Amino acid sequence: MKGTRNLGLLIIGAIILIFVVWGCGGYNGLVSADQNVKKVWGNVETNYQRRTDLYSSVVKTVEASANFEKSTLNAVVAARAKATSINVDINDQASLDRFQQAQGQLQSAFGRLLAVAENYPDIKTTKAFQDFQTQIEGTENRINVARQDYNNSVNNYNLKVKRFPNSLLAGIFSFREKGYYKADAGTEKNPDIKFNIQ
Repeated sequence: MKGTRNLGLLIIGAIILIFVVWGCGGYNGLVSADQNVKKVWGNVETNYQRRTDLYSSVVKTVEASANFEKSTLNAVVAARAKATSINVDINDQASLDRFQQAQGQLQSAFGRLLAVAENYPDIKTTKAFQDFQTQIEGTENRINVARQDYNNSVNNYNLKVKRFPNSLLAGIFSFREKGYYKADAGTEKNPDIKFNIQ
């Protein structure tokens, strides 16, 4: 009788030990995935900061030209201010969307600035402006890669949060699904290109 009781206690103890080991491993896996998402998001922000710094450099170059169209320049400065003022919570898809929209507006305003700069040969022939054009292309590629890496890390994290049995631990410890970095609005449509060939 005593041997059966001890065997029962051993079995219960083994089951509890298995659950504790599984729980610790699952929790640590969720924490690691969450920290990886934060690290990769930091890389996205770093690349956007690099772009913002480059934009600031070219704005200073353009400002040196006294006759440059000030309204175009002001639009870039305003878009830059808005883009850098948004705080992103990667656990909140709405704040991620606001950040993405502001970055898109900055990129669009800067595209208009570059188009207008083509009409000012004294600006576009400066070494600083030429260097910028090379650097911004590389930076845009880095941003694209960083966003893809972010989405991959979010996918890995979300799978850990959603898959059973980790979903039980995720619910207990408040690990929530994170939002992806989405394509800019309107990019799903084919561009309407018209050629005026005569």
